[in-house]
Amino acid sequence: MRWSMVLAASAALAVPAAIVAKESVSPAITKALADPARADQAGDDARRHAAEVVAFSGAKAGSTVVDIIPGAAYWTRIFTGVVGPTGHVWAVWPAAAAGYAEKGKPALDARGLTNVSAVLDPAILTVDKPVDLVWTVQNYHDVPNKGGGEAALAAFNAAIFKALKPGGTYIVIDHAAAAGSGLRDTETLHRIDPAIVKKQVMAAGFEWVGASTVLANPKDDHTLKVFDPTIRGTTDQFVYKFRKPLK
Repeated sequence: MRWSMVLAASAALAVPAAIVAKESVSPAITKALADPARADQAGDDARRHAAEVVAFSGAKAGSTVVDIIPGAAYWTRIFTGVVGPTGHVWAVWPAAAAGYAEKGKPALDARGLTNVSAVLDPAILTVDKPVDLVWTVQNYHDVPNKGGGEAALAAFNAAIFKALKPGGTYIVIDHAAAAGSGLRDTETLHRIDPAIVKKQVMAAGFEWVGASTVLANPKDDHTLKVFDPTIRGTTDQFVYKFRKPLK
């Protein structure tokens, strides 16, 4: 993923985490997860702690949500049920991630979900109107790779800041790297130091809200590539919540 290639088009654009109280799972989330149309996904729900993580995001009926770099649209398809007919979900593949849309976008389009738009963005994230929530899962560590570095991350966070309403929420979920490692392991182990994520996102103007530990795994020593079969699917992951200031 070569994020450095979109920087020109987007130019305009190690503190311990506070742990927030566990959010209650709403009936809307429970109903969305139980949707028979998700039968192909439901087997992953417990491992991914889908109910708790979506509750932590604050998404609800009527919310407008961007799932940026949505992969196989696992989370997109959950959010469509949570936000309901009065909300909307955008599954967005930025220019640097266009290759990942070759299968994902047609598959999502084919489902005909009336409150979902699958979008190939020519830059990073462009919206007609500011949204309530931007959500990214296991993607943040890819942004600085292929030479993008800190500048690519700054552009990515700036685009998300611009896309959100005042008071809007930004959720980052990713594979944790060793404390103090910074960006060292993003391209090799596909992990990132949680502390640098917090620092970078707050530098973009966001307020820190807190973290959820539902995806933490203390048995993961952060030394293995996330695709290693002994750890794949159960890596130590951080779930960080930020907010765009009201003013």
